[in-house]
Amino acid sequence: MKKSMGWRLLGLAIALAALFSNGQVFSGEFGISSARADTMASPQERARMKDALANDPGVPSLAPQRYDVTIVVFTDYQCPYCRKFHADLKRLLATDQKLRVVYRDWPIFGTASREAARTAMAARYQGKHAAFNDALMAGPVKLDSEAIRQAGTRAGVDWPRLQADLARHGGEIDAALQRTGRLADTLGLSGTPSLVIGDYLIPGAIDAATLRSVVQKSRTEKNGKPVT
Repeated sequence: MKKSMGWRLLGLAIALAALFSNGQVFSGEFGISSARADTMASPQERARMKDALANDPGVPSLAPQRYDVTIVVFTDYQCPYCRKFHADLKRLLATDQKLRVVYRDWPIFGTASREAARTAMAARYQGKHAAFNDALMAGPVKLDSEAIRQAGTRAGVDWPRLQADLARHGGEIDAALQRTGRLADTLGLSGTPSLVIGDYLIPGAIDAATLRSVVQKSRTEKNGKPVT
């Protein structure tokens, strides 16, 4: 998804409510449209959607101890904007030890994207998802089976074991991908990358400075402190 001039930063429940009602979107301090999640939808609905997004045991995640902000990333390995965001996110993670990341593979660019997503998800059964994820994001944008395997080699993946894990857990992986697709549809997403940071939904790519700003806003609001 190409970055546009009209980014919308939406409260998570606002995004849901806007799909089914006449929810309003207000101007926010980031210079983009924004709304808070506490003005629409019931607390139970907000809690259910946040849980579905962030606590799916079928998708890979990075969860340091005592994290205080969760970033959910909808991504495709053949999306060039996902690759730039991945690099920005890695730099942020290197300096911010309290961020949890949930990786929602959403392979919308065809067969190779789906193959890459399934393979990367299977790599977590041997503890190699992070390395494989990095290798795929650093490889060629246009993927095929050979490029995916080369990324696995660079990541130190045991390929025969990965194929066995794919055979053993393929149904679970496919079900997780289907859940991600349904969530993306429910949220009205139209492309990758798309992000949920705390209570905020960002349907598109953002730069490193905006990423840091939204994380800080989510953190200060969660801690009950005023955002300056």
